[in-house]
Amino acid sequence: MNIPAELKYTKDHEWVKIEGDTAVVGITDFAQGELGDIVYVDVDTLDEEVEKDEVFGTVEAVKTVSDLFMPLSGEVTEFNEELEDEPELVNKDPYGKGWMIKINISNEEEIDQLLSADEYKELIGA
Repeated sequence: MNIPAELKYTKDHEWVKIEGDTAVVGITDFAQGELGDIVYVDVDTLDEEVEKDEVFGTVEAVKTVSDLFMPLSGEVTEFNEELEDEPELVNKDPYGKGWMIKINISNEEEIDQLLSADEYKELIGA
């Protein structure tokens, strides 16, 4: 299982890459493995201010639909449009081409509440 050390994580299985005052967000390798084949990613919060832990969209797999939770408060500034035609990128490359949204971070103090790679490994029993 791939859990890159340079990323931050949430208890809801999102990963976060901090780039200045922007955060790139996706779901973890563990999450995509648990969900199975992803067939649709829906993000209806583009250009909206969304609070930490609120739902920013959903990911639909063959057998289930899962909510996606904001890891940090901020404005959703970008959606990975490649996922509209190729949602399976989340399965193939969850930390690369399978990213979901970019956020303009509004409260940098929340970054300290995210999990490290080691803490996330502990959470999932890896």
